[in-house]
Amino acid sequence: MKKIAITIGEPGGVGPEIIAKALSFPEITDCCIPVVIGSASVMEEILNIVRIPVQLRIIKSPAESKSSSGIIDIIDSGIPKGFKKNKPAAEGGQACVTYINKAVELALQKKVDGIVTAPISKEALKMAGFQWPGHTEMLADLTRTKDYAMMLIGGTLRVILVTIHTALKHVPELITKQKILKTIRLAKRACDMLNIKNPVIAVAGLNPHAGEKGLFGDEEQKKIIPAVKEALKEGLPVSGPYPPDTIFHKAYRGDVDIVVCMYHDQGLIPLKMIAFDKGVNVTIGLPFIRTSPDHGTAYDIAWKGIANPSSMIEAIKLAAMLRI
Repeated sequence: MKKIAITIGEPGGVGPEIIAKALSFPEITDCCIPVVIGSASVMEEILNIVRIPVQLRIIKSPAESKSSSGIIDIIDSGIPKGFKKNKPAAEGGQACVTYINKAVELALQKKVDGIVTAPISKEALKMAGFQWPGHTEMLADLTRTKDYAMMLIGGTLRVILVTIHTALKHVPELITKQKILKTIRLAKRACDMLNIKNPVIAVAGLNPHAGEKGLFGDEEQKKIIPAVKEALKEGLPVSGPYPPDTIFHKAYRGDVDIVVCMYHDQGLIPLKMIAFDKGVNVTIGLPFIRTSPDHGTAYDIAWKGIANPSSMIEAIKLAAMLRI
């Protein structure tokens, strides 16, 4: 079975809790060998809150890990001094980066087969002095990956993003023919990772009605259509651009395998509408598999024993299933 490293994310958020709950499900220990990376003391404290009949086993290396019901193997990174529960803090941001650095090191050394990352706080990262806007950019930087994209999976929808964490007003200038073409290529790579035979890739337009031949904007004619034509010349199974208000319905009913979206909320709004509790984030383009729950730190409900682990469960199962 694959060994999957699971970072606990922001220790003051829901990460430790959803990991503890997820690893109590037999379907997880049946599909992979989980190796938690984070603070053993934090995990011990959350186990006392959620009262799940599992025990921690501190290990030094993934080589010591094994699939065991009722046991959580953890590589202990020590107590994050001064971290705060239910709110962002520099100490929590620093802890997140420590855990992720360790997981990346293990993945690059082929000591684990993939990484699942619990939620981090962008605000806590900034407070700790880091400039990454999120996990995706951090992992790309740490692995020196130039061509990467964020794919989200939820229910019957799969979306992949041309731009990620940026203000909406900057999107028109940031989308280019080359960026769209790169994302189409990564969409095909994502389908290969999912073992989808004869995939159907659709590209969403940026403007209402996909621009209506230039009436509502010219990004489709100047950037998106040329990218689709170039991708077709490369033999990629793609079409578009399609009006954003119709293409997601086609994907929802199974006519499309993945939608290439121009900006973050274009893809995330329909996906979260149908799979709010089970959405999974996948970074395409990294030299290893990486998935994450598609939600944040949820400070408001953290450390209360009420967090829903469904998205974490799906993220671990997907990491165990993907191939690279």
